[in-house]
Amino acid sequence: MSVAAQILIQLGQPATVSQTWGRLQEWRAANNHHQPITFGWFVLALDVLYMLGVVWLDGEVLNRKSVS
Repeated sequence: MSVAAQILIQLGQPATVSQTWGRLQEWRAANNHHQPITFGWFVLALDVLYMLGVVWLDGEVLNRKSVS
């Protein structure tokens, strides 16, 4: 599963970038994704999601577009 998809899993509720980074690391550990990712890769994946219009930043809070 790609890092971007894993980030979307963490955004079931809006969160700050720092909260999302922490949630992602916890989720990866709990789901046997032991290969570490850098914060740079995390930000790059967020950039891709933003360019696709899937996430946006409202102040300091990341939001995810809901799927209907």
